[in-house]
Amino acid sequence: MGTSKLILAIESSCDETSVAVVKNGNEILSNFIATQIDSHQRFGGVVPEVASRHHIEQITLGIDQALKKAAVEPDDLDAVAVTYGPGLVGALLVGVSAAKSFAYAHNLPLIPVNHMAGHIYAARFVKPIVFPSLALLVSGGHTELVYMPAENVFKIIGETRDDAAGEAYDKIGRVLGMKYPAGKNIDELAHQGHDTFNFPRAMEHDDNFDFSFSGLKSAFINTVHHADQIGEELDRKDLAASFQQSVVDVIVSKTKRACEQLDIKQLILAGGVAANQGLRETLDSMIKKDLPELDFVKAPLKLCGDNGAMIGAAGYVAMQHGESADLTLNADPSLEFDWEPDAVR
Repeated sequence: MGTSKLILAIESSCDETSVAVVKNGNEILSNFIATQIDSHQRFGGVVPEVASRHHIEQITLGIDQALKKAAVEPDDLDAVAVTYGPGLVGALLVGVSAAKSFAYAHNLPLIPVNHMAGHIYAARFVKPIVFPSLALLVSGGHTELVYMPAENVFKIIGETRDDAAGEAYDKIGRVLGMKYPAGKNIDELAHQGHDTFNFPRAMEHDDNFDFSFSGLKSAFINTVHHADQIGEELDRKDLAASFQQSVVDVIVSKTKRACEQLDIKQLILAGGVAANQGLRETLDSMIKKDLPELDFVKAPLKLCGDNGAMIGAAGYVAMQHGESADLTLNADPSLEFDWEPDAVR
């Protein structure tokens, strides 16, 4: 297949089993995704044991489907990329085991991928990444700012000290009686209401790039419970709008400051919560007003959630930099990028 590089990419870090075939790190030939939302909804969140079992059921079917849809044979492939962390250990192990088996059976290099690098490199499907760049990663388990001075170099400059933004959305969604996952519903509701409750903006003006959402979550829950006790009816639209405004204000304010201090060329928005319209719109208007020269790249909406295609994009870059693993590769549920506190001094 000439100089083209074809990667089979596997993602199973949480509750999506996904297998993709990606060409040259920026072209999706197939992207099989089996979601488990219906299975976890009744529990109000992801149950690790249930997730692992679903991955076992779907993984070989996913590999088969991804190859068929891409019209690719194993012999056409150049490597197998797989998420090995962070995530749920049982879920990760299913993907890692499948990738190792497939790579061994077909004599292919095995490329280990950090799940968060995958989210960042979903931007490659929009346009090339320009360095130095900054990634704002907002998902169910992570809210962090990652500085990238060069390709394949990731340095965390700030992250959440407690709940991630997506986690806070799901928790307050439960209080409002919404089904898991609640993010999309809260976003829609927020667009119909107003910020009348003025919830706290934790750490917004602190001299760092860290986040905290547990105080906001507590303030929201206390407000709702107090109203219930005194028989007061609160406007759900205004509650959602006030909560979302607080989250968005803090994230956008910290991101703006990081962009200015680091003198970056490109800002990348990625992760599950990157699909949030309130966040997208506020970042858009902030950049237009305050940082008009900055190139702002949003991961495609359909690739904000967990998927194999983004792992294929990150795997391609890792492979270009000579990264590979042998058959001792193991899942690393608490894997994270290195910290770079000096980048912002």
